[in-house]
Parts: sequence; structure tokens; C-alpha cells
Amino acid sequence: MENDLFRGLGVAMITPFTKDLHVDYDALGAITEHIAGNGANYLVVMGTTGENPTITEDEQYSILSKVKEVNENRVPVVFGIAGNNTAAVVRRMQDFDYNGISGILSASPYYNKPNQQGIIDHYTALADVSGAPIILYNVPGRTGSMMTADTILKLAEHPNIVAVKEACGNFDHGMELVRNKPEGFLVISGDDAYTLPFISLGMDGVISVVGNAYPKLFSQMVRYALDDHFENARYLHYKLLPVINALFEDGNPGGIKALMKAMGLCEEYMRPPLHMIGDDLRGRIKGMANIQG
Repeated sequence: MENDLFRGLGVAMITPFTKDLHVDYDALGAITEHIAGNGANYLVVMGTTGENPTITEDEQYSILSKVKEVNENRVPVVFGIAGNNTAAVVRRMQDFDYNGISGILSASPYYNKPNQQGIIDHYTALADVSGAPIILYNVPGRTGSMMTADTILKLAEHPNIVAVKEACGNFDHGMELVRNKPEGFLVISGDDAYTLPFISLGMDGVISVVGNAYPKLFSQMVRYALDDHFENARYLHYKLLPVINALFEDGNPGGIKALMKAMGLCEEYMRPPLHMIGDDLRGRIKGMANIQG
């Protein structure tokens, strides 16, 4: 089943920059190899962790091209396209080259805070024109509005909407989705720390930040959980939990970039308004750069 492409570990890839804040394509290639070659089930390019708000459309397509080149079709690639102007997002989707793209991740419209019918209308317009299946993204902490379970379940009836990335952190909401979702529709955790308990409740995996650094360990944890080997999954969950918590103490992707620098994969520069994390947290994260399974 095509939707099963998005079952397991998806990694919300960071975008590395040089000191002068140009995209570091050499580091991007190394990161792509690190993730695709170490157990990730799919790559997510140009999500929030990839700093897409400060990256031009031309740069986004160049980043996507580099990832596809290095990945060499080993794992599926999902690309992020979102916005709070429905007509503009529709036009972008109509013009987009879907070659080599397995899915589109699209966050719920932010800032203008549409009501639930507005969210349904927005996603329906996108799904009607998209050349790849759409993964909804419910992240009220960033968008300022919550997609209710009823809204998501209504959208799940559209044949071109195949999954939701759930990052609202509400277990009741997540259980309602799992209990009532149509067959084949995937519910994917958007919170690394909640991945294990969410999978135990019936979710289908995670789109992860820590997977940038530890794709092998985190994919093993996800696979153990999906296969009902919860003792093994708990062992890896608690091994990774301290670093997961540290990564988000001072904003994302500042924490994961500091960890990736400590691992020798990239620098930790970010474009404004984002800023690097503090020295104390950086030191603690650096001390977590050698986790073994």
C-alpha cells in the first residue's frame, strides 16, 4: 500500500548554512547520506526544522535537488509546501515538479487562524491539485490554531490526503484519531518524546528531529514499537529521551544543529530571526553526542 511509505521513521531534515549564511550543500550531502544510509524510512525536506520561512523558493528547490541526488531513490522523499494564502499555495502546487517526490507535508494555515471549515476548504483545494499525496500537519503551537479530530477525519476522506503529522501533544486527541480513522490513513507523531507512547496507542511512526543525528537508534526504537517489542523499544526510548528533551530547551533547530556540529556533520549557523543556543546548553548537548545502542 502506497501510504505505508510513511510508516516508521521520517526525518525532518535540517538545512546547514555556512558562516555567511549560504546553504552548505556539501554538509547537506553528508547529512542526507547519514540519514538515508542509517535506517530512516523517508526524508522530509523543507519542514519547519529545515528553516523554510527564511529560505527562498529557488533555494528550496536547490536543496531538494541535492537531497534527491545524494539519496539516489533509496528512501522516499517528502517535500514541505504550506502557507496561509490558499490561492498562492494552490498555484505553487500546480507549478511544482513532483518528479521523485512521494508526498507533500503541509502545515495548517498559520497566523490568520481560520475556523475549522476554513481549514477543510484550504486542504481540500490543495489536495485537489497536488501531484503527490498530502500529509496534514497539525502543530497549533506554531500555527495558532488547532485542527480538531473531526476536521482531520473529514479531510481523511479525501483520496489524496493520506496521513496527519500530529504535534499537538494531546493524547485524547490522538486516540480519537486512531480509533476513528479510515483504513489506510496514517497518524504520525510529530513529537519525538511521545513517539513510543503514541505508537503503543496505534500511531504509525514519527516525523522526527532527533533522527537527523541518530537515525539508526531512533529507527530501531520505532521499529521495535511497531512490532510490539516494547521492552526493547523502552530501552532505546529512555536512552534517547534526555537528548530529545535537551534539543528543544532553547528552540528548534538550534539544539539539533548544535548536536550535529558536535558530531562533525555541519556548523550550527541559522538565519535570523533564529539564533544559536546558549553555551551551557551547547555544552550539555555536546556531552550527548556519542550515544550508543
